[in-house]
Order: sequence, then structure tokens, then C-alpha cells
Amino acid sequence: MEVKIGVQHAPREIVLESTQSAEEVERAVAEALAGKSQLLSLVDEHGRRVLVPSERLAYVEIGEQAARKVGFGAL
Repeated sequence: MEVKIGVQHAPREIVLESTQSAEEVERAVAEALAGKSQLLSLVDEHGRRVLVPSERLAYVEIGEQAARKVGFGAL
């Protein structure tokens, strides 16, 4: 699932493919915004952990599960 994170005072957004479900990502964002945790912590599909300070979150966009395309497209 594609997750886009906007960070205050940063010119680019963070984009990652996560194996977490939309509900798990939403729960982590809600906890970070509610002050239950100081960091938003997500794991990408390669096992790398992305940490963003809660007070710097501008927005989080949670996309749908993307189907992987295999092969070459028609020309």
C-alpha cells in the first residue's frame, strides 16, 4: 500500500510502499496526532522503518493496495 507523508518545512513528501494494512497505518497516524507517541513509525516493504516527528506532520495520504504489473506494456 502506498503511503505519502507531508512534512512541515520540507519541500518534498515522503512516499513509501508499506505492507501494513490501511487500518494499521491510520491507527499509527491517529496515535501520533493524539500525542500518544512522539513519532509516527511506519515500516516499508523492505523492512526499513520510517520515523517522522508527530509535531511535523502536515498530512498523510493512504492509497489503495496497488497490483504489481509484470512484463512490458504494449507499444
